[in-house]
Amino acid sequence: MRWQLVVSVALLLTLAACGRPHGAAVRVIVPKGSSFAAASDSLAHAGIVRYPLLFRILARVKGDDRNIKPGTYLLKRGTPWSDILSALNGGRGLVNTVTIPEGFSLQQIMPLLAVTLRVPLDSVKAAVRDTAQLARLDIPTRTLEGYLFPDTYAFPEGTTARQAVSEMVKRFEREWKPEWNSRLTALALNRNDIVTLASIIEKEAKRPEERPVISAVYHNRLRHGMLLQADPTIQFALGRHTPRILYKDLQVESPYNTYKHAGLPPGPIASPGGPSLVAAIYPANVSYLYFVADSDGHHEFRTTLAQHDSAKGTVRADSAVRLKSSPTVASPTASRSSAPSATRRRAKVRSKR
Repeated sequence: MRWQLVVSVALLLTLAACGRPHGAAVRVIVPKGSSFAAASDSLAHAGIVRYPLLFRILARVKGDDRNIKPGTYLLKRGTPWSDILSALNGGRGLVNTVTIPEGFSLQQIMPLLAVTLRVPLDSVKAAVRDTAQLARLDIPTRTLEGYLFPDTYAFPEGTTARQAVSEMVKRFEREWKPEWNSRLTALALNRNDIVTLASIIEKEAKRPEERPVISAVYHNRLRHGMLLQADPTIQFALGRHTPRILYKDLQVESPYNTYKHAGLPPGPIASPGGPSLVAAIYPANVSYLYFVADSDGHHEFRTTLAQHDSAKGTVRADSAVRLKSSPTVASPTASRSSAPSATRRRAKVRSKR
């Protein structure tokens, strides 16, 4: 009877271990220090292995349950168990994951990619200046700023900087909806304009529900021929993050200085996410021309300059009270319209003049 049991188990192992890879690759994480049992449970949860107990028995028989390599794997359902064991023991199928947050600029993205891919930073810099990609996407600037879509990516071992950047650009192209193209004519803008505006919205908005309204303010200012006066463009023009915008910063010579130059800047200042792209192409139906940021992150929107000036005074007063009662509350960025002495003594306020 014992030999019959052995034959039955061997037959089950043979049948279960056979298969043919199919479908999209599935991400499976094997944490550092995981036991083989924990790894097999992760494979079962991902649908890669249907019978984890039999899989563990096969690994024990083959001696492949002792030296698995931790990491993130991309595996397909139906992969033969022997191939899965080889992958786990040899590190084949390992991928490097990286998350690009919404609103990150190339200056923030490029070091992340270099570290994740284990490639020189210069190779990433070259990839984001790929002239073929720039021409294909009809981008007028010298880099792919704004077109590396923010998301979590899993890059297989050996992925080059050019391949990674290409995948991120393709992710942007999948996000761009075909029906948006017809909106461009109605808005009298092109796609690069929309991505540029979306990047500014991404940097301005602290609350998701305000994105379409912030978008409307900028659309309205463009139609009226007003300066956008978007503080995030000053940060981009300076080439560095600064905790607050000072009067001297507004004098920076750059086509991205929207306090000096009318219209949209030449290109995006960061990578906008899907909601900001939607807001840029579908602004709220409001007539606001001004907004001011409070220290709690929300904005006060107004239509006339007189209303705006009044809102600024209210926000400053509220911020001062809030700072007095909670000294740890951070101050917003300085406003162009704030007096220098007041900027030093009171809560700073961002606004559109």
